[in-house]
Amino acid sequence: MHTAIRWFAHNPVAANLLMVLLLLGGSFGAITTNQEEFPNFDVKVVNVRVPYLGAAPIEVERSVCVRVEEAIEGLEGIEKLRATATEGMCNVTAELFTDANEVSVLNEIKSRVDGINSFPVETEKPIVSKLALTRRVVQIAISGNTDERTLKEIAREMRDDIAAIEGISQVAVDYIRPYEISIEVSELELRRYGITLEQVSNAVRQSSLDMPGGTLKTTSGEILIRTTGQAYWGQEFEDVVVLTRMDGTRVTLRDVATIRDTFEEGDLLAQFNGARGVVVNVSQVGSEDLIEIAEDVRGLLDRQACVEPK
Repeated sequence: MHTAIRWFAHNPVAANLLMVLLLLGGSFGAITTNQEEFPNFDVKVVNVRVPYLGAAPIEVERSVCVRVEEAIEGLEGIEKLRATATEGMCNVTAELFTDANEVSVLNEIKSRVDGINSFPVETEKPIVSKLALTRRVVQIAISGNTDERTLKEIAREMRDDIAAIEGISQVAVDYIRPYEISIEVSELELRRYGITLEQVSNAVRQSSLDMPGGTLKTTSGEILIRTTGQAYWGQEFEDVVVLTRMDGTRVTLRDVATIRDTFEEGDLLAQFNGARGVVVNVSQVGSEDLIEIAEDVRGLLDRQACVEPK
């Protein structure tokens, strides 16, 4: 130790160069190091969600959760299984061993869950995903004396603007109900036309879908054929043919039902400063820089505040 100090005392140029290198290295590290509120760590958890709309928790447990657990129980790499049955939803969480290959376990779980053919007809497609930890950085409240649809569209525009910023990948609109197309079928009209509710349901199901039609080989190349009939708005459902009579006349969905573009039923209501509101949450994922995310979002809000409304 004394020898090194003596050597630097007799070689001041080397000591100054070393000091400059240390200062430059420290400055570069301070600039490039990501700043986080909590240490970033990986959680080896796979989540399986199966929607079963309208079913009570006991039905969800017996018809869905038990079958998912039986399908993936004993799979190599899984340490613990937890299942939660709520109204209209089954949620199964699989905790993996620390040394497990999460990609192969995820693929095997997805393969086994997709192979279950004893789910009730009313269940939707299972969603298998790896649990990702997110940290909320900025929460933006949008409120005003207007309708729910206008607030949601404003929030979605803001979400898209924020998500377009480099370094931000997780932006979500919360405290707002999802869109829903309501088809209210009249019992009187069904009797009038001699139609059953099942016929109406089948007509809607078969008319609103996108279907691949194969390929067509030509001298100039290969052409992909696809029919695009998926309906996204209430008006697009009005012309769905429910019944075709022998004389060629047709009964459409508008003749037997009232169709509305509305929101999913529920008691969700958010308010801010006494007015209806919606929240845009900006989160940090992985190695994204927390300070930069906050500064970029505030900069965007300041720029938008300076723009006069048209």
